[in-house]
Amino acid sequence: MVQIVGWGHTKFGKLPDMDLEALVVSAGREALQHAGVAPADVDGIWLGHFNGGMVGDGFPASLALGIHDDLRFTPATRLENACASGAAAIFAARDAIESGRTKVALVIGAEKMTHLPTAEVARGLGHAAYQAEEAGMSFPQVFAGFAQAYFAKYGDQTRALAQIAVKNHANAMRNPLAQLHKDLPYGFCAEVSEKNPMVAEPLKVTDCSLVSDGAAALVMVSDDVAKSMRRAVRFVASQQVNDFLPMSRRDLTAFEGPQRAILAALTEAGMGLADLHLAEVHDCFTIAELMIYEAMGLTEPGQGARALDDGTVLPGGALPVNLSGGLRPKGIRWGRRGYQCMY
Repeated sequence: MVQIVGWGHTKFGKLPDMDLEALVVSAGREALQHAGVAPADVDGIWLGHFNGGMVGDGFPASLALGIHDDLRFTPATRLENACASGAAAIFAARDAIESGRTKVALVIGAEKMTHLPTAEVARGLGHAAYQAEEAGMSFPQVFAGFAQAYFAKYGDQTRALAQIAVKNHANAMRNPLAQLHKDLPYGFCAEVSEKNPMVAEPLKVTDCSLVSDGAAALVMVSDDVAKSMRRAVRFVASQQVNDFLPMSRRDLTAFEGPQRAILAALTEAGMGLADLHLAEVHDCFTIAELMIYEAMGLTEPGQGARALDDGTVLPGGALPVNLSGGLRPKGIRWGRRGYQCMY
């Protein structure tokens, strides 16, 4: 088994005084200190990071060696898997520990975006789309495609998307590390206005996550090492699923990949939804969170809004979702999202 024994997390937002290296070093150093693990005892480093031309660091894995000179010559690997880059690094580190090759793993996720104009960030993120058919599309346009298909099949979901935005902004008010601390009323989120313009129909500004800088890190260890640690949180399951990349080959009204991953993880853990106390999900756009409700099995297809109306996903509900605030008020973090969810 694998256990998490320490973690670190920078604030998210516009951080002009921190480049990618500073973010990586800050989060990684905090995680090691929190775990009480000496850098010399780290067997391997995994870095989740999506570049897309947004920073000049094409080989960032070794930036983590700047945490301490004792990390010199430690194997370090960068993983990129679009929105799941951070989760992919965690998954790889867990595999290394379970194989017996690694006892102590330092896993870091980091992104640096705010030094660029929004249009350049959108262009960089767009490199994760299928270039043969979707080149030039921004990520808001990609997810607008999901929203348009969903609306066409199940009806206008503007009300549900606004409810998700309101919920997540309220949740972020209790998170000191969130980028944006601002309650937003339902009316503001539901209506197009000068301050909440349409980005890619039907997605408005309040439906889209913020551009952000930041990093997070975990120290993961084997069971025998965890026995001597001051704290330990055990992994009970982790699964990875990749779907076809072209949107043209997928049903845009269902998240079949996430559905398979969630079911496989619950099966591995021997658990059901009723055993969970909360869920942190990837909500880069409000339509993504709505569709994840259905992928999780909280509602039938096309009925995701019911999880909002009956309070299931709200604080105090049967399964609160994104109590951290999610990505809209916290800021988008491709390389960091998996770590942030666990934090």
